[in-house]
Amino acid sequence: MKALLPGSPDDADKPVVLGEAPEPGPADDELVVSVEAYSVNRGETFQLDGQLDRTWPGWRPGKDVAGTVVRPAADGSGPAVGTRVVAHPPAFGWAERVAVASASVAQLPDSVDAVTAAALPLAGITALRLLRAAGPVAGRRVLITGASGGVGHYVTELAASSGAAVTAVAATPERGARLVELGASELVTAVAEAEGPYDIVLESVGGDSLPAALARLAPGGLLVWFGQASRTPVTLNFFDFFKGPNQARLAHFDYTSSDTSYASDLATLVRLVEAGRLHPEIGSVRDWSRTAEVIADLRARKVRGNAVLTLS
Repeated sequence: MKALLPGSPDDADKPVVLGEAPEPGPADDELVVSVEAYSVNRGETFQLDGQLDRTWPGWRPGKDVAGTVVRPAADGSGPAVGTRVVAHPPAFGWAERVAVASASVAQLPDSVDAVTAAALPLAGITALRLLRAAGPVAGRRVLITGASGGVGHYVTELAASSGAAVTAVAATPERGARLVELGASELVTAVAEAEGPYDIVLESVGGDSLPAALARLAPGGLLVWFGQASRTPVTLNFFDFFKGPNQARLAHFDYTSSDTSYASDLATLVRLVEAGRLHPEIGSVRDWSRTAEVIADLRARKVRGNAVLTLS
């Protein structure tokens, strides 16, 4: 089958190449999906760049897919052949077909198309689990950094609809305009512009952003650190906590750690989309032959929302 294969980390123009890969060999609890659309995530660009582990030999990218089940799971779990689904495999999704555990698949209603669904898995699941990590947000002030990305859009809308007063940080007013439409009560273009104090900070940039956001946290507040999009390490000073966020808590976030399955969270996201309560932000839709262009745009921070690729 056709699939996108990792290129050389040293060749910025060819992070992936279209080639041939073996057909999926599913385990008993895995079904096979014929892929109609997939989305590209920043973490996958980090893996292609060699800045994150590729996890195992033979790795190919692809975590967010939507399509149709063409082979059922041998153990009888999961949707039947012919069912339209959204799925979150650990890898290998940028291909004509992919094997996915039944516990990572949710059925799609007719009202949710594949392009919309493909934008849901990683960013949407991360947003849901971030809010669970943050605890109740109704009536609380929440600061979200790096908010113009896919996760930021979902978190902003989910938190605002739950009663939070959300301050979103985006690089420019243009990049952040949609966040106000989704319920953000305030938009700023730098953490330094955010007045605070905040009960909760959701931080995804790293570098100078995290210490600046931490300084705006209320005493006893919570900062959830869920990314480092700047690719710059963070430096913290213990004594700075006494200047404002005394007894604040800093929590490392790993979206893969949860008491709920991917299938359950995907079903929740699909239900919210179907009900008109969650609006995926599709930054661009292109043929999958143009995946390298999308990766270049992500590296240059030209993509707002999710970039979705379709298989023609």
